[in-house]
Amino acid sequence: MGNRGRLRHAWRSSGYLPTVTFSIAARCPRTGQLGVGALTARPAVGKIVAHVHSGGGAVATQATSNPFLAYDGLPLLGEGRSPQEVLTELLARDPGREVRQVGMVDHQGRSHAFTGSRTSAWAGHRTGPGYAVQGNRLVGPETLTEIVRVFEDSRELDLAERLVLAVGAGEETGGDRHGARSATVTVIGDQPYPLWDVRGRRRRASGAGTTPAARRLPGGSAADHPGAPHPRRPHGRGRPAGARGTAARRPVSRRRIASRTLTRN
Repeated sequence: MGNRGRLRHAWRSSGYLPTVTFSIAARCPRTGQLGVGALTARPAVGKIVAHVHSGGGAVATQATSNPFLAYDGLPLLGEGRSPQEVLTELLARDPGREVRQVGMVDHQGRSHAFTGSRTSAWAGHRTGPGYAVQGNRLVGPETLTEIVRVFEDSRELDLAERLVLAVGAGEETGGDRHGARSATVTVIGDQPYPLWDVRGRRRRASGAGTTPAARRLPGGSAADHPGAPHPRRPHGRGRPAGARGTAARRPVSRRRIASRTLTRN
């Protein structure tokens, strides 16, 4: 058994890395961009929950997270297999599946999600064309309902902004009943590097007198952030450093974000 095989076996049998989280994996039908937005009561949510691959899909792995469901699943999505088929196959091989929660969207916009029977209440998921929303240890199903509503009602916006708004809406609706310590939004286009990879965090979980974690996600123009497409940054291997790349996306409206109390501190 190779190193990765041993790691995968240990991960699947250990039950480590419980993450109390809600997330949304999504695809923009207009641009083809893929992304994940997530918030959790634990630090560094982006490291273990959000997985995005150009030409493959977007996957959120949470509850007692098994990231190999994403690492092994994304190449299968890239082969054209459906999220339902991929998740069914991978979960059948995972002895810890009843403590897992996974949301998956492929590059065609097909979606599927799974919530194990032993994930912490309240836990559940919602899926629709181009998105999968899932959460555990939530105050109730209204958190997911509001995330879906905000995401569906913002179709005219860029995917990064839609994810920021959706994560903020989930937190405002109660979110994780243990509070929130970190939030992330990751978006990828047709290149292997992310267009957006931004994170917000705080030293302790939210409560009375603390600033919502989602409010720490950046607003402003997409070009303000290192991962964003920019006229002076290369776009793909065919354009060397210093060559003119793609123009920045339409600026993210700080006013619109502020209307949902998501402005940067």
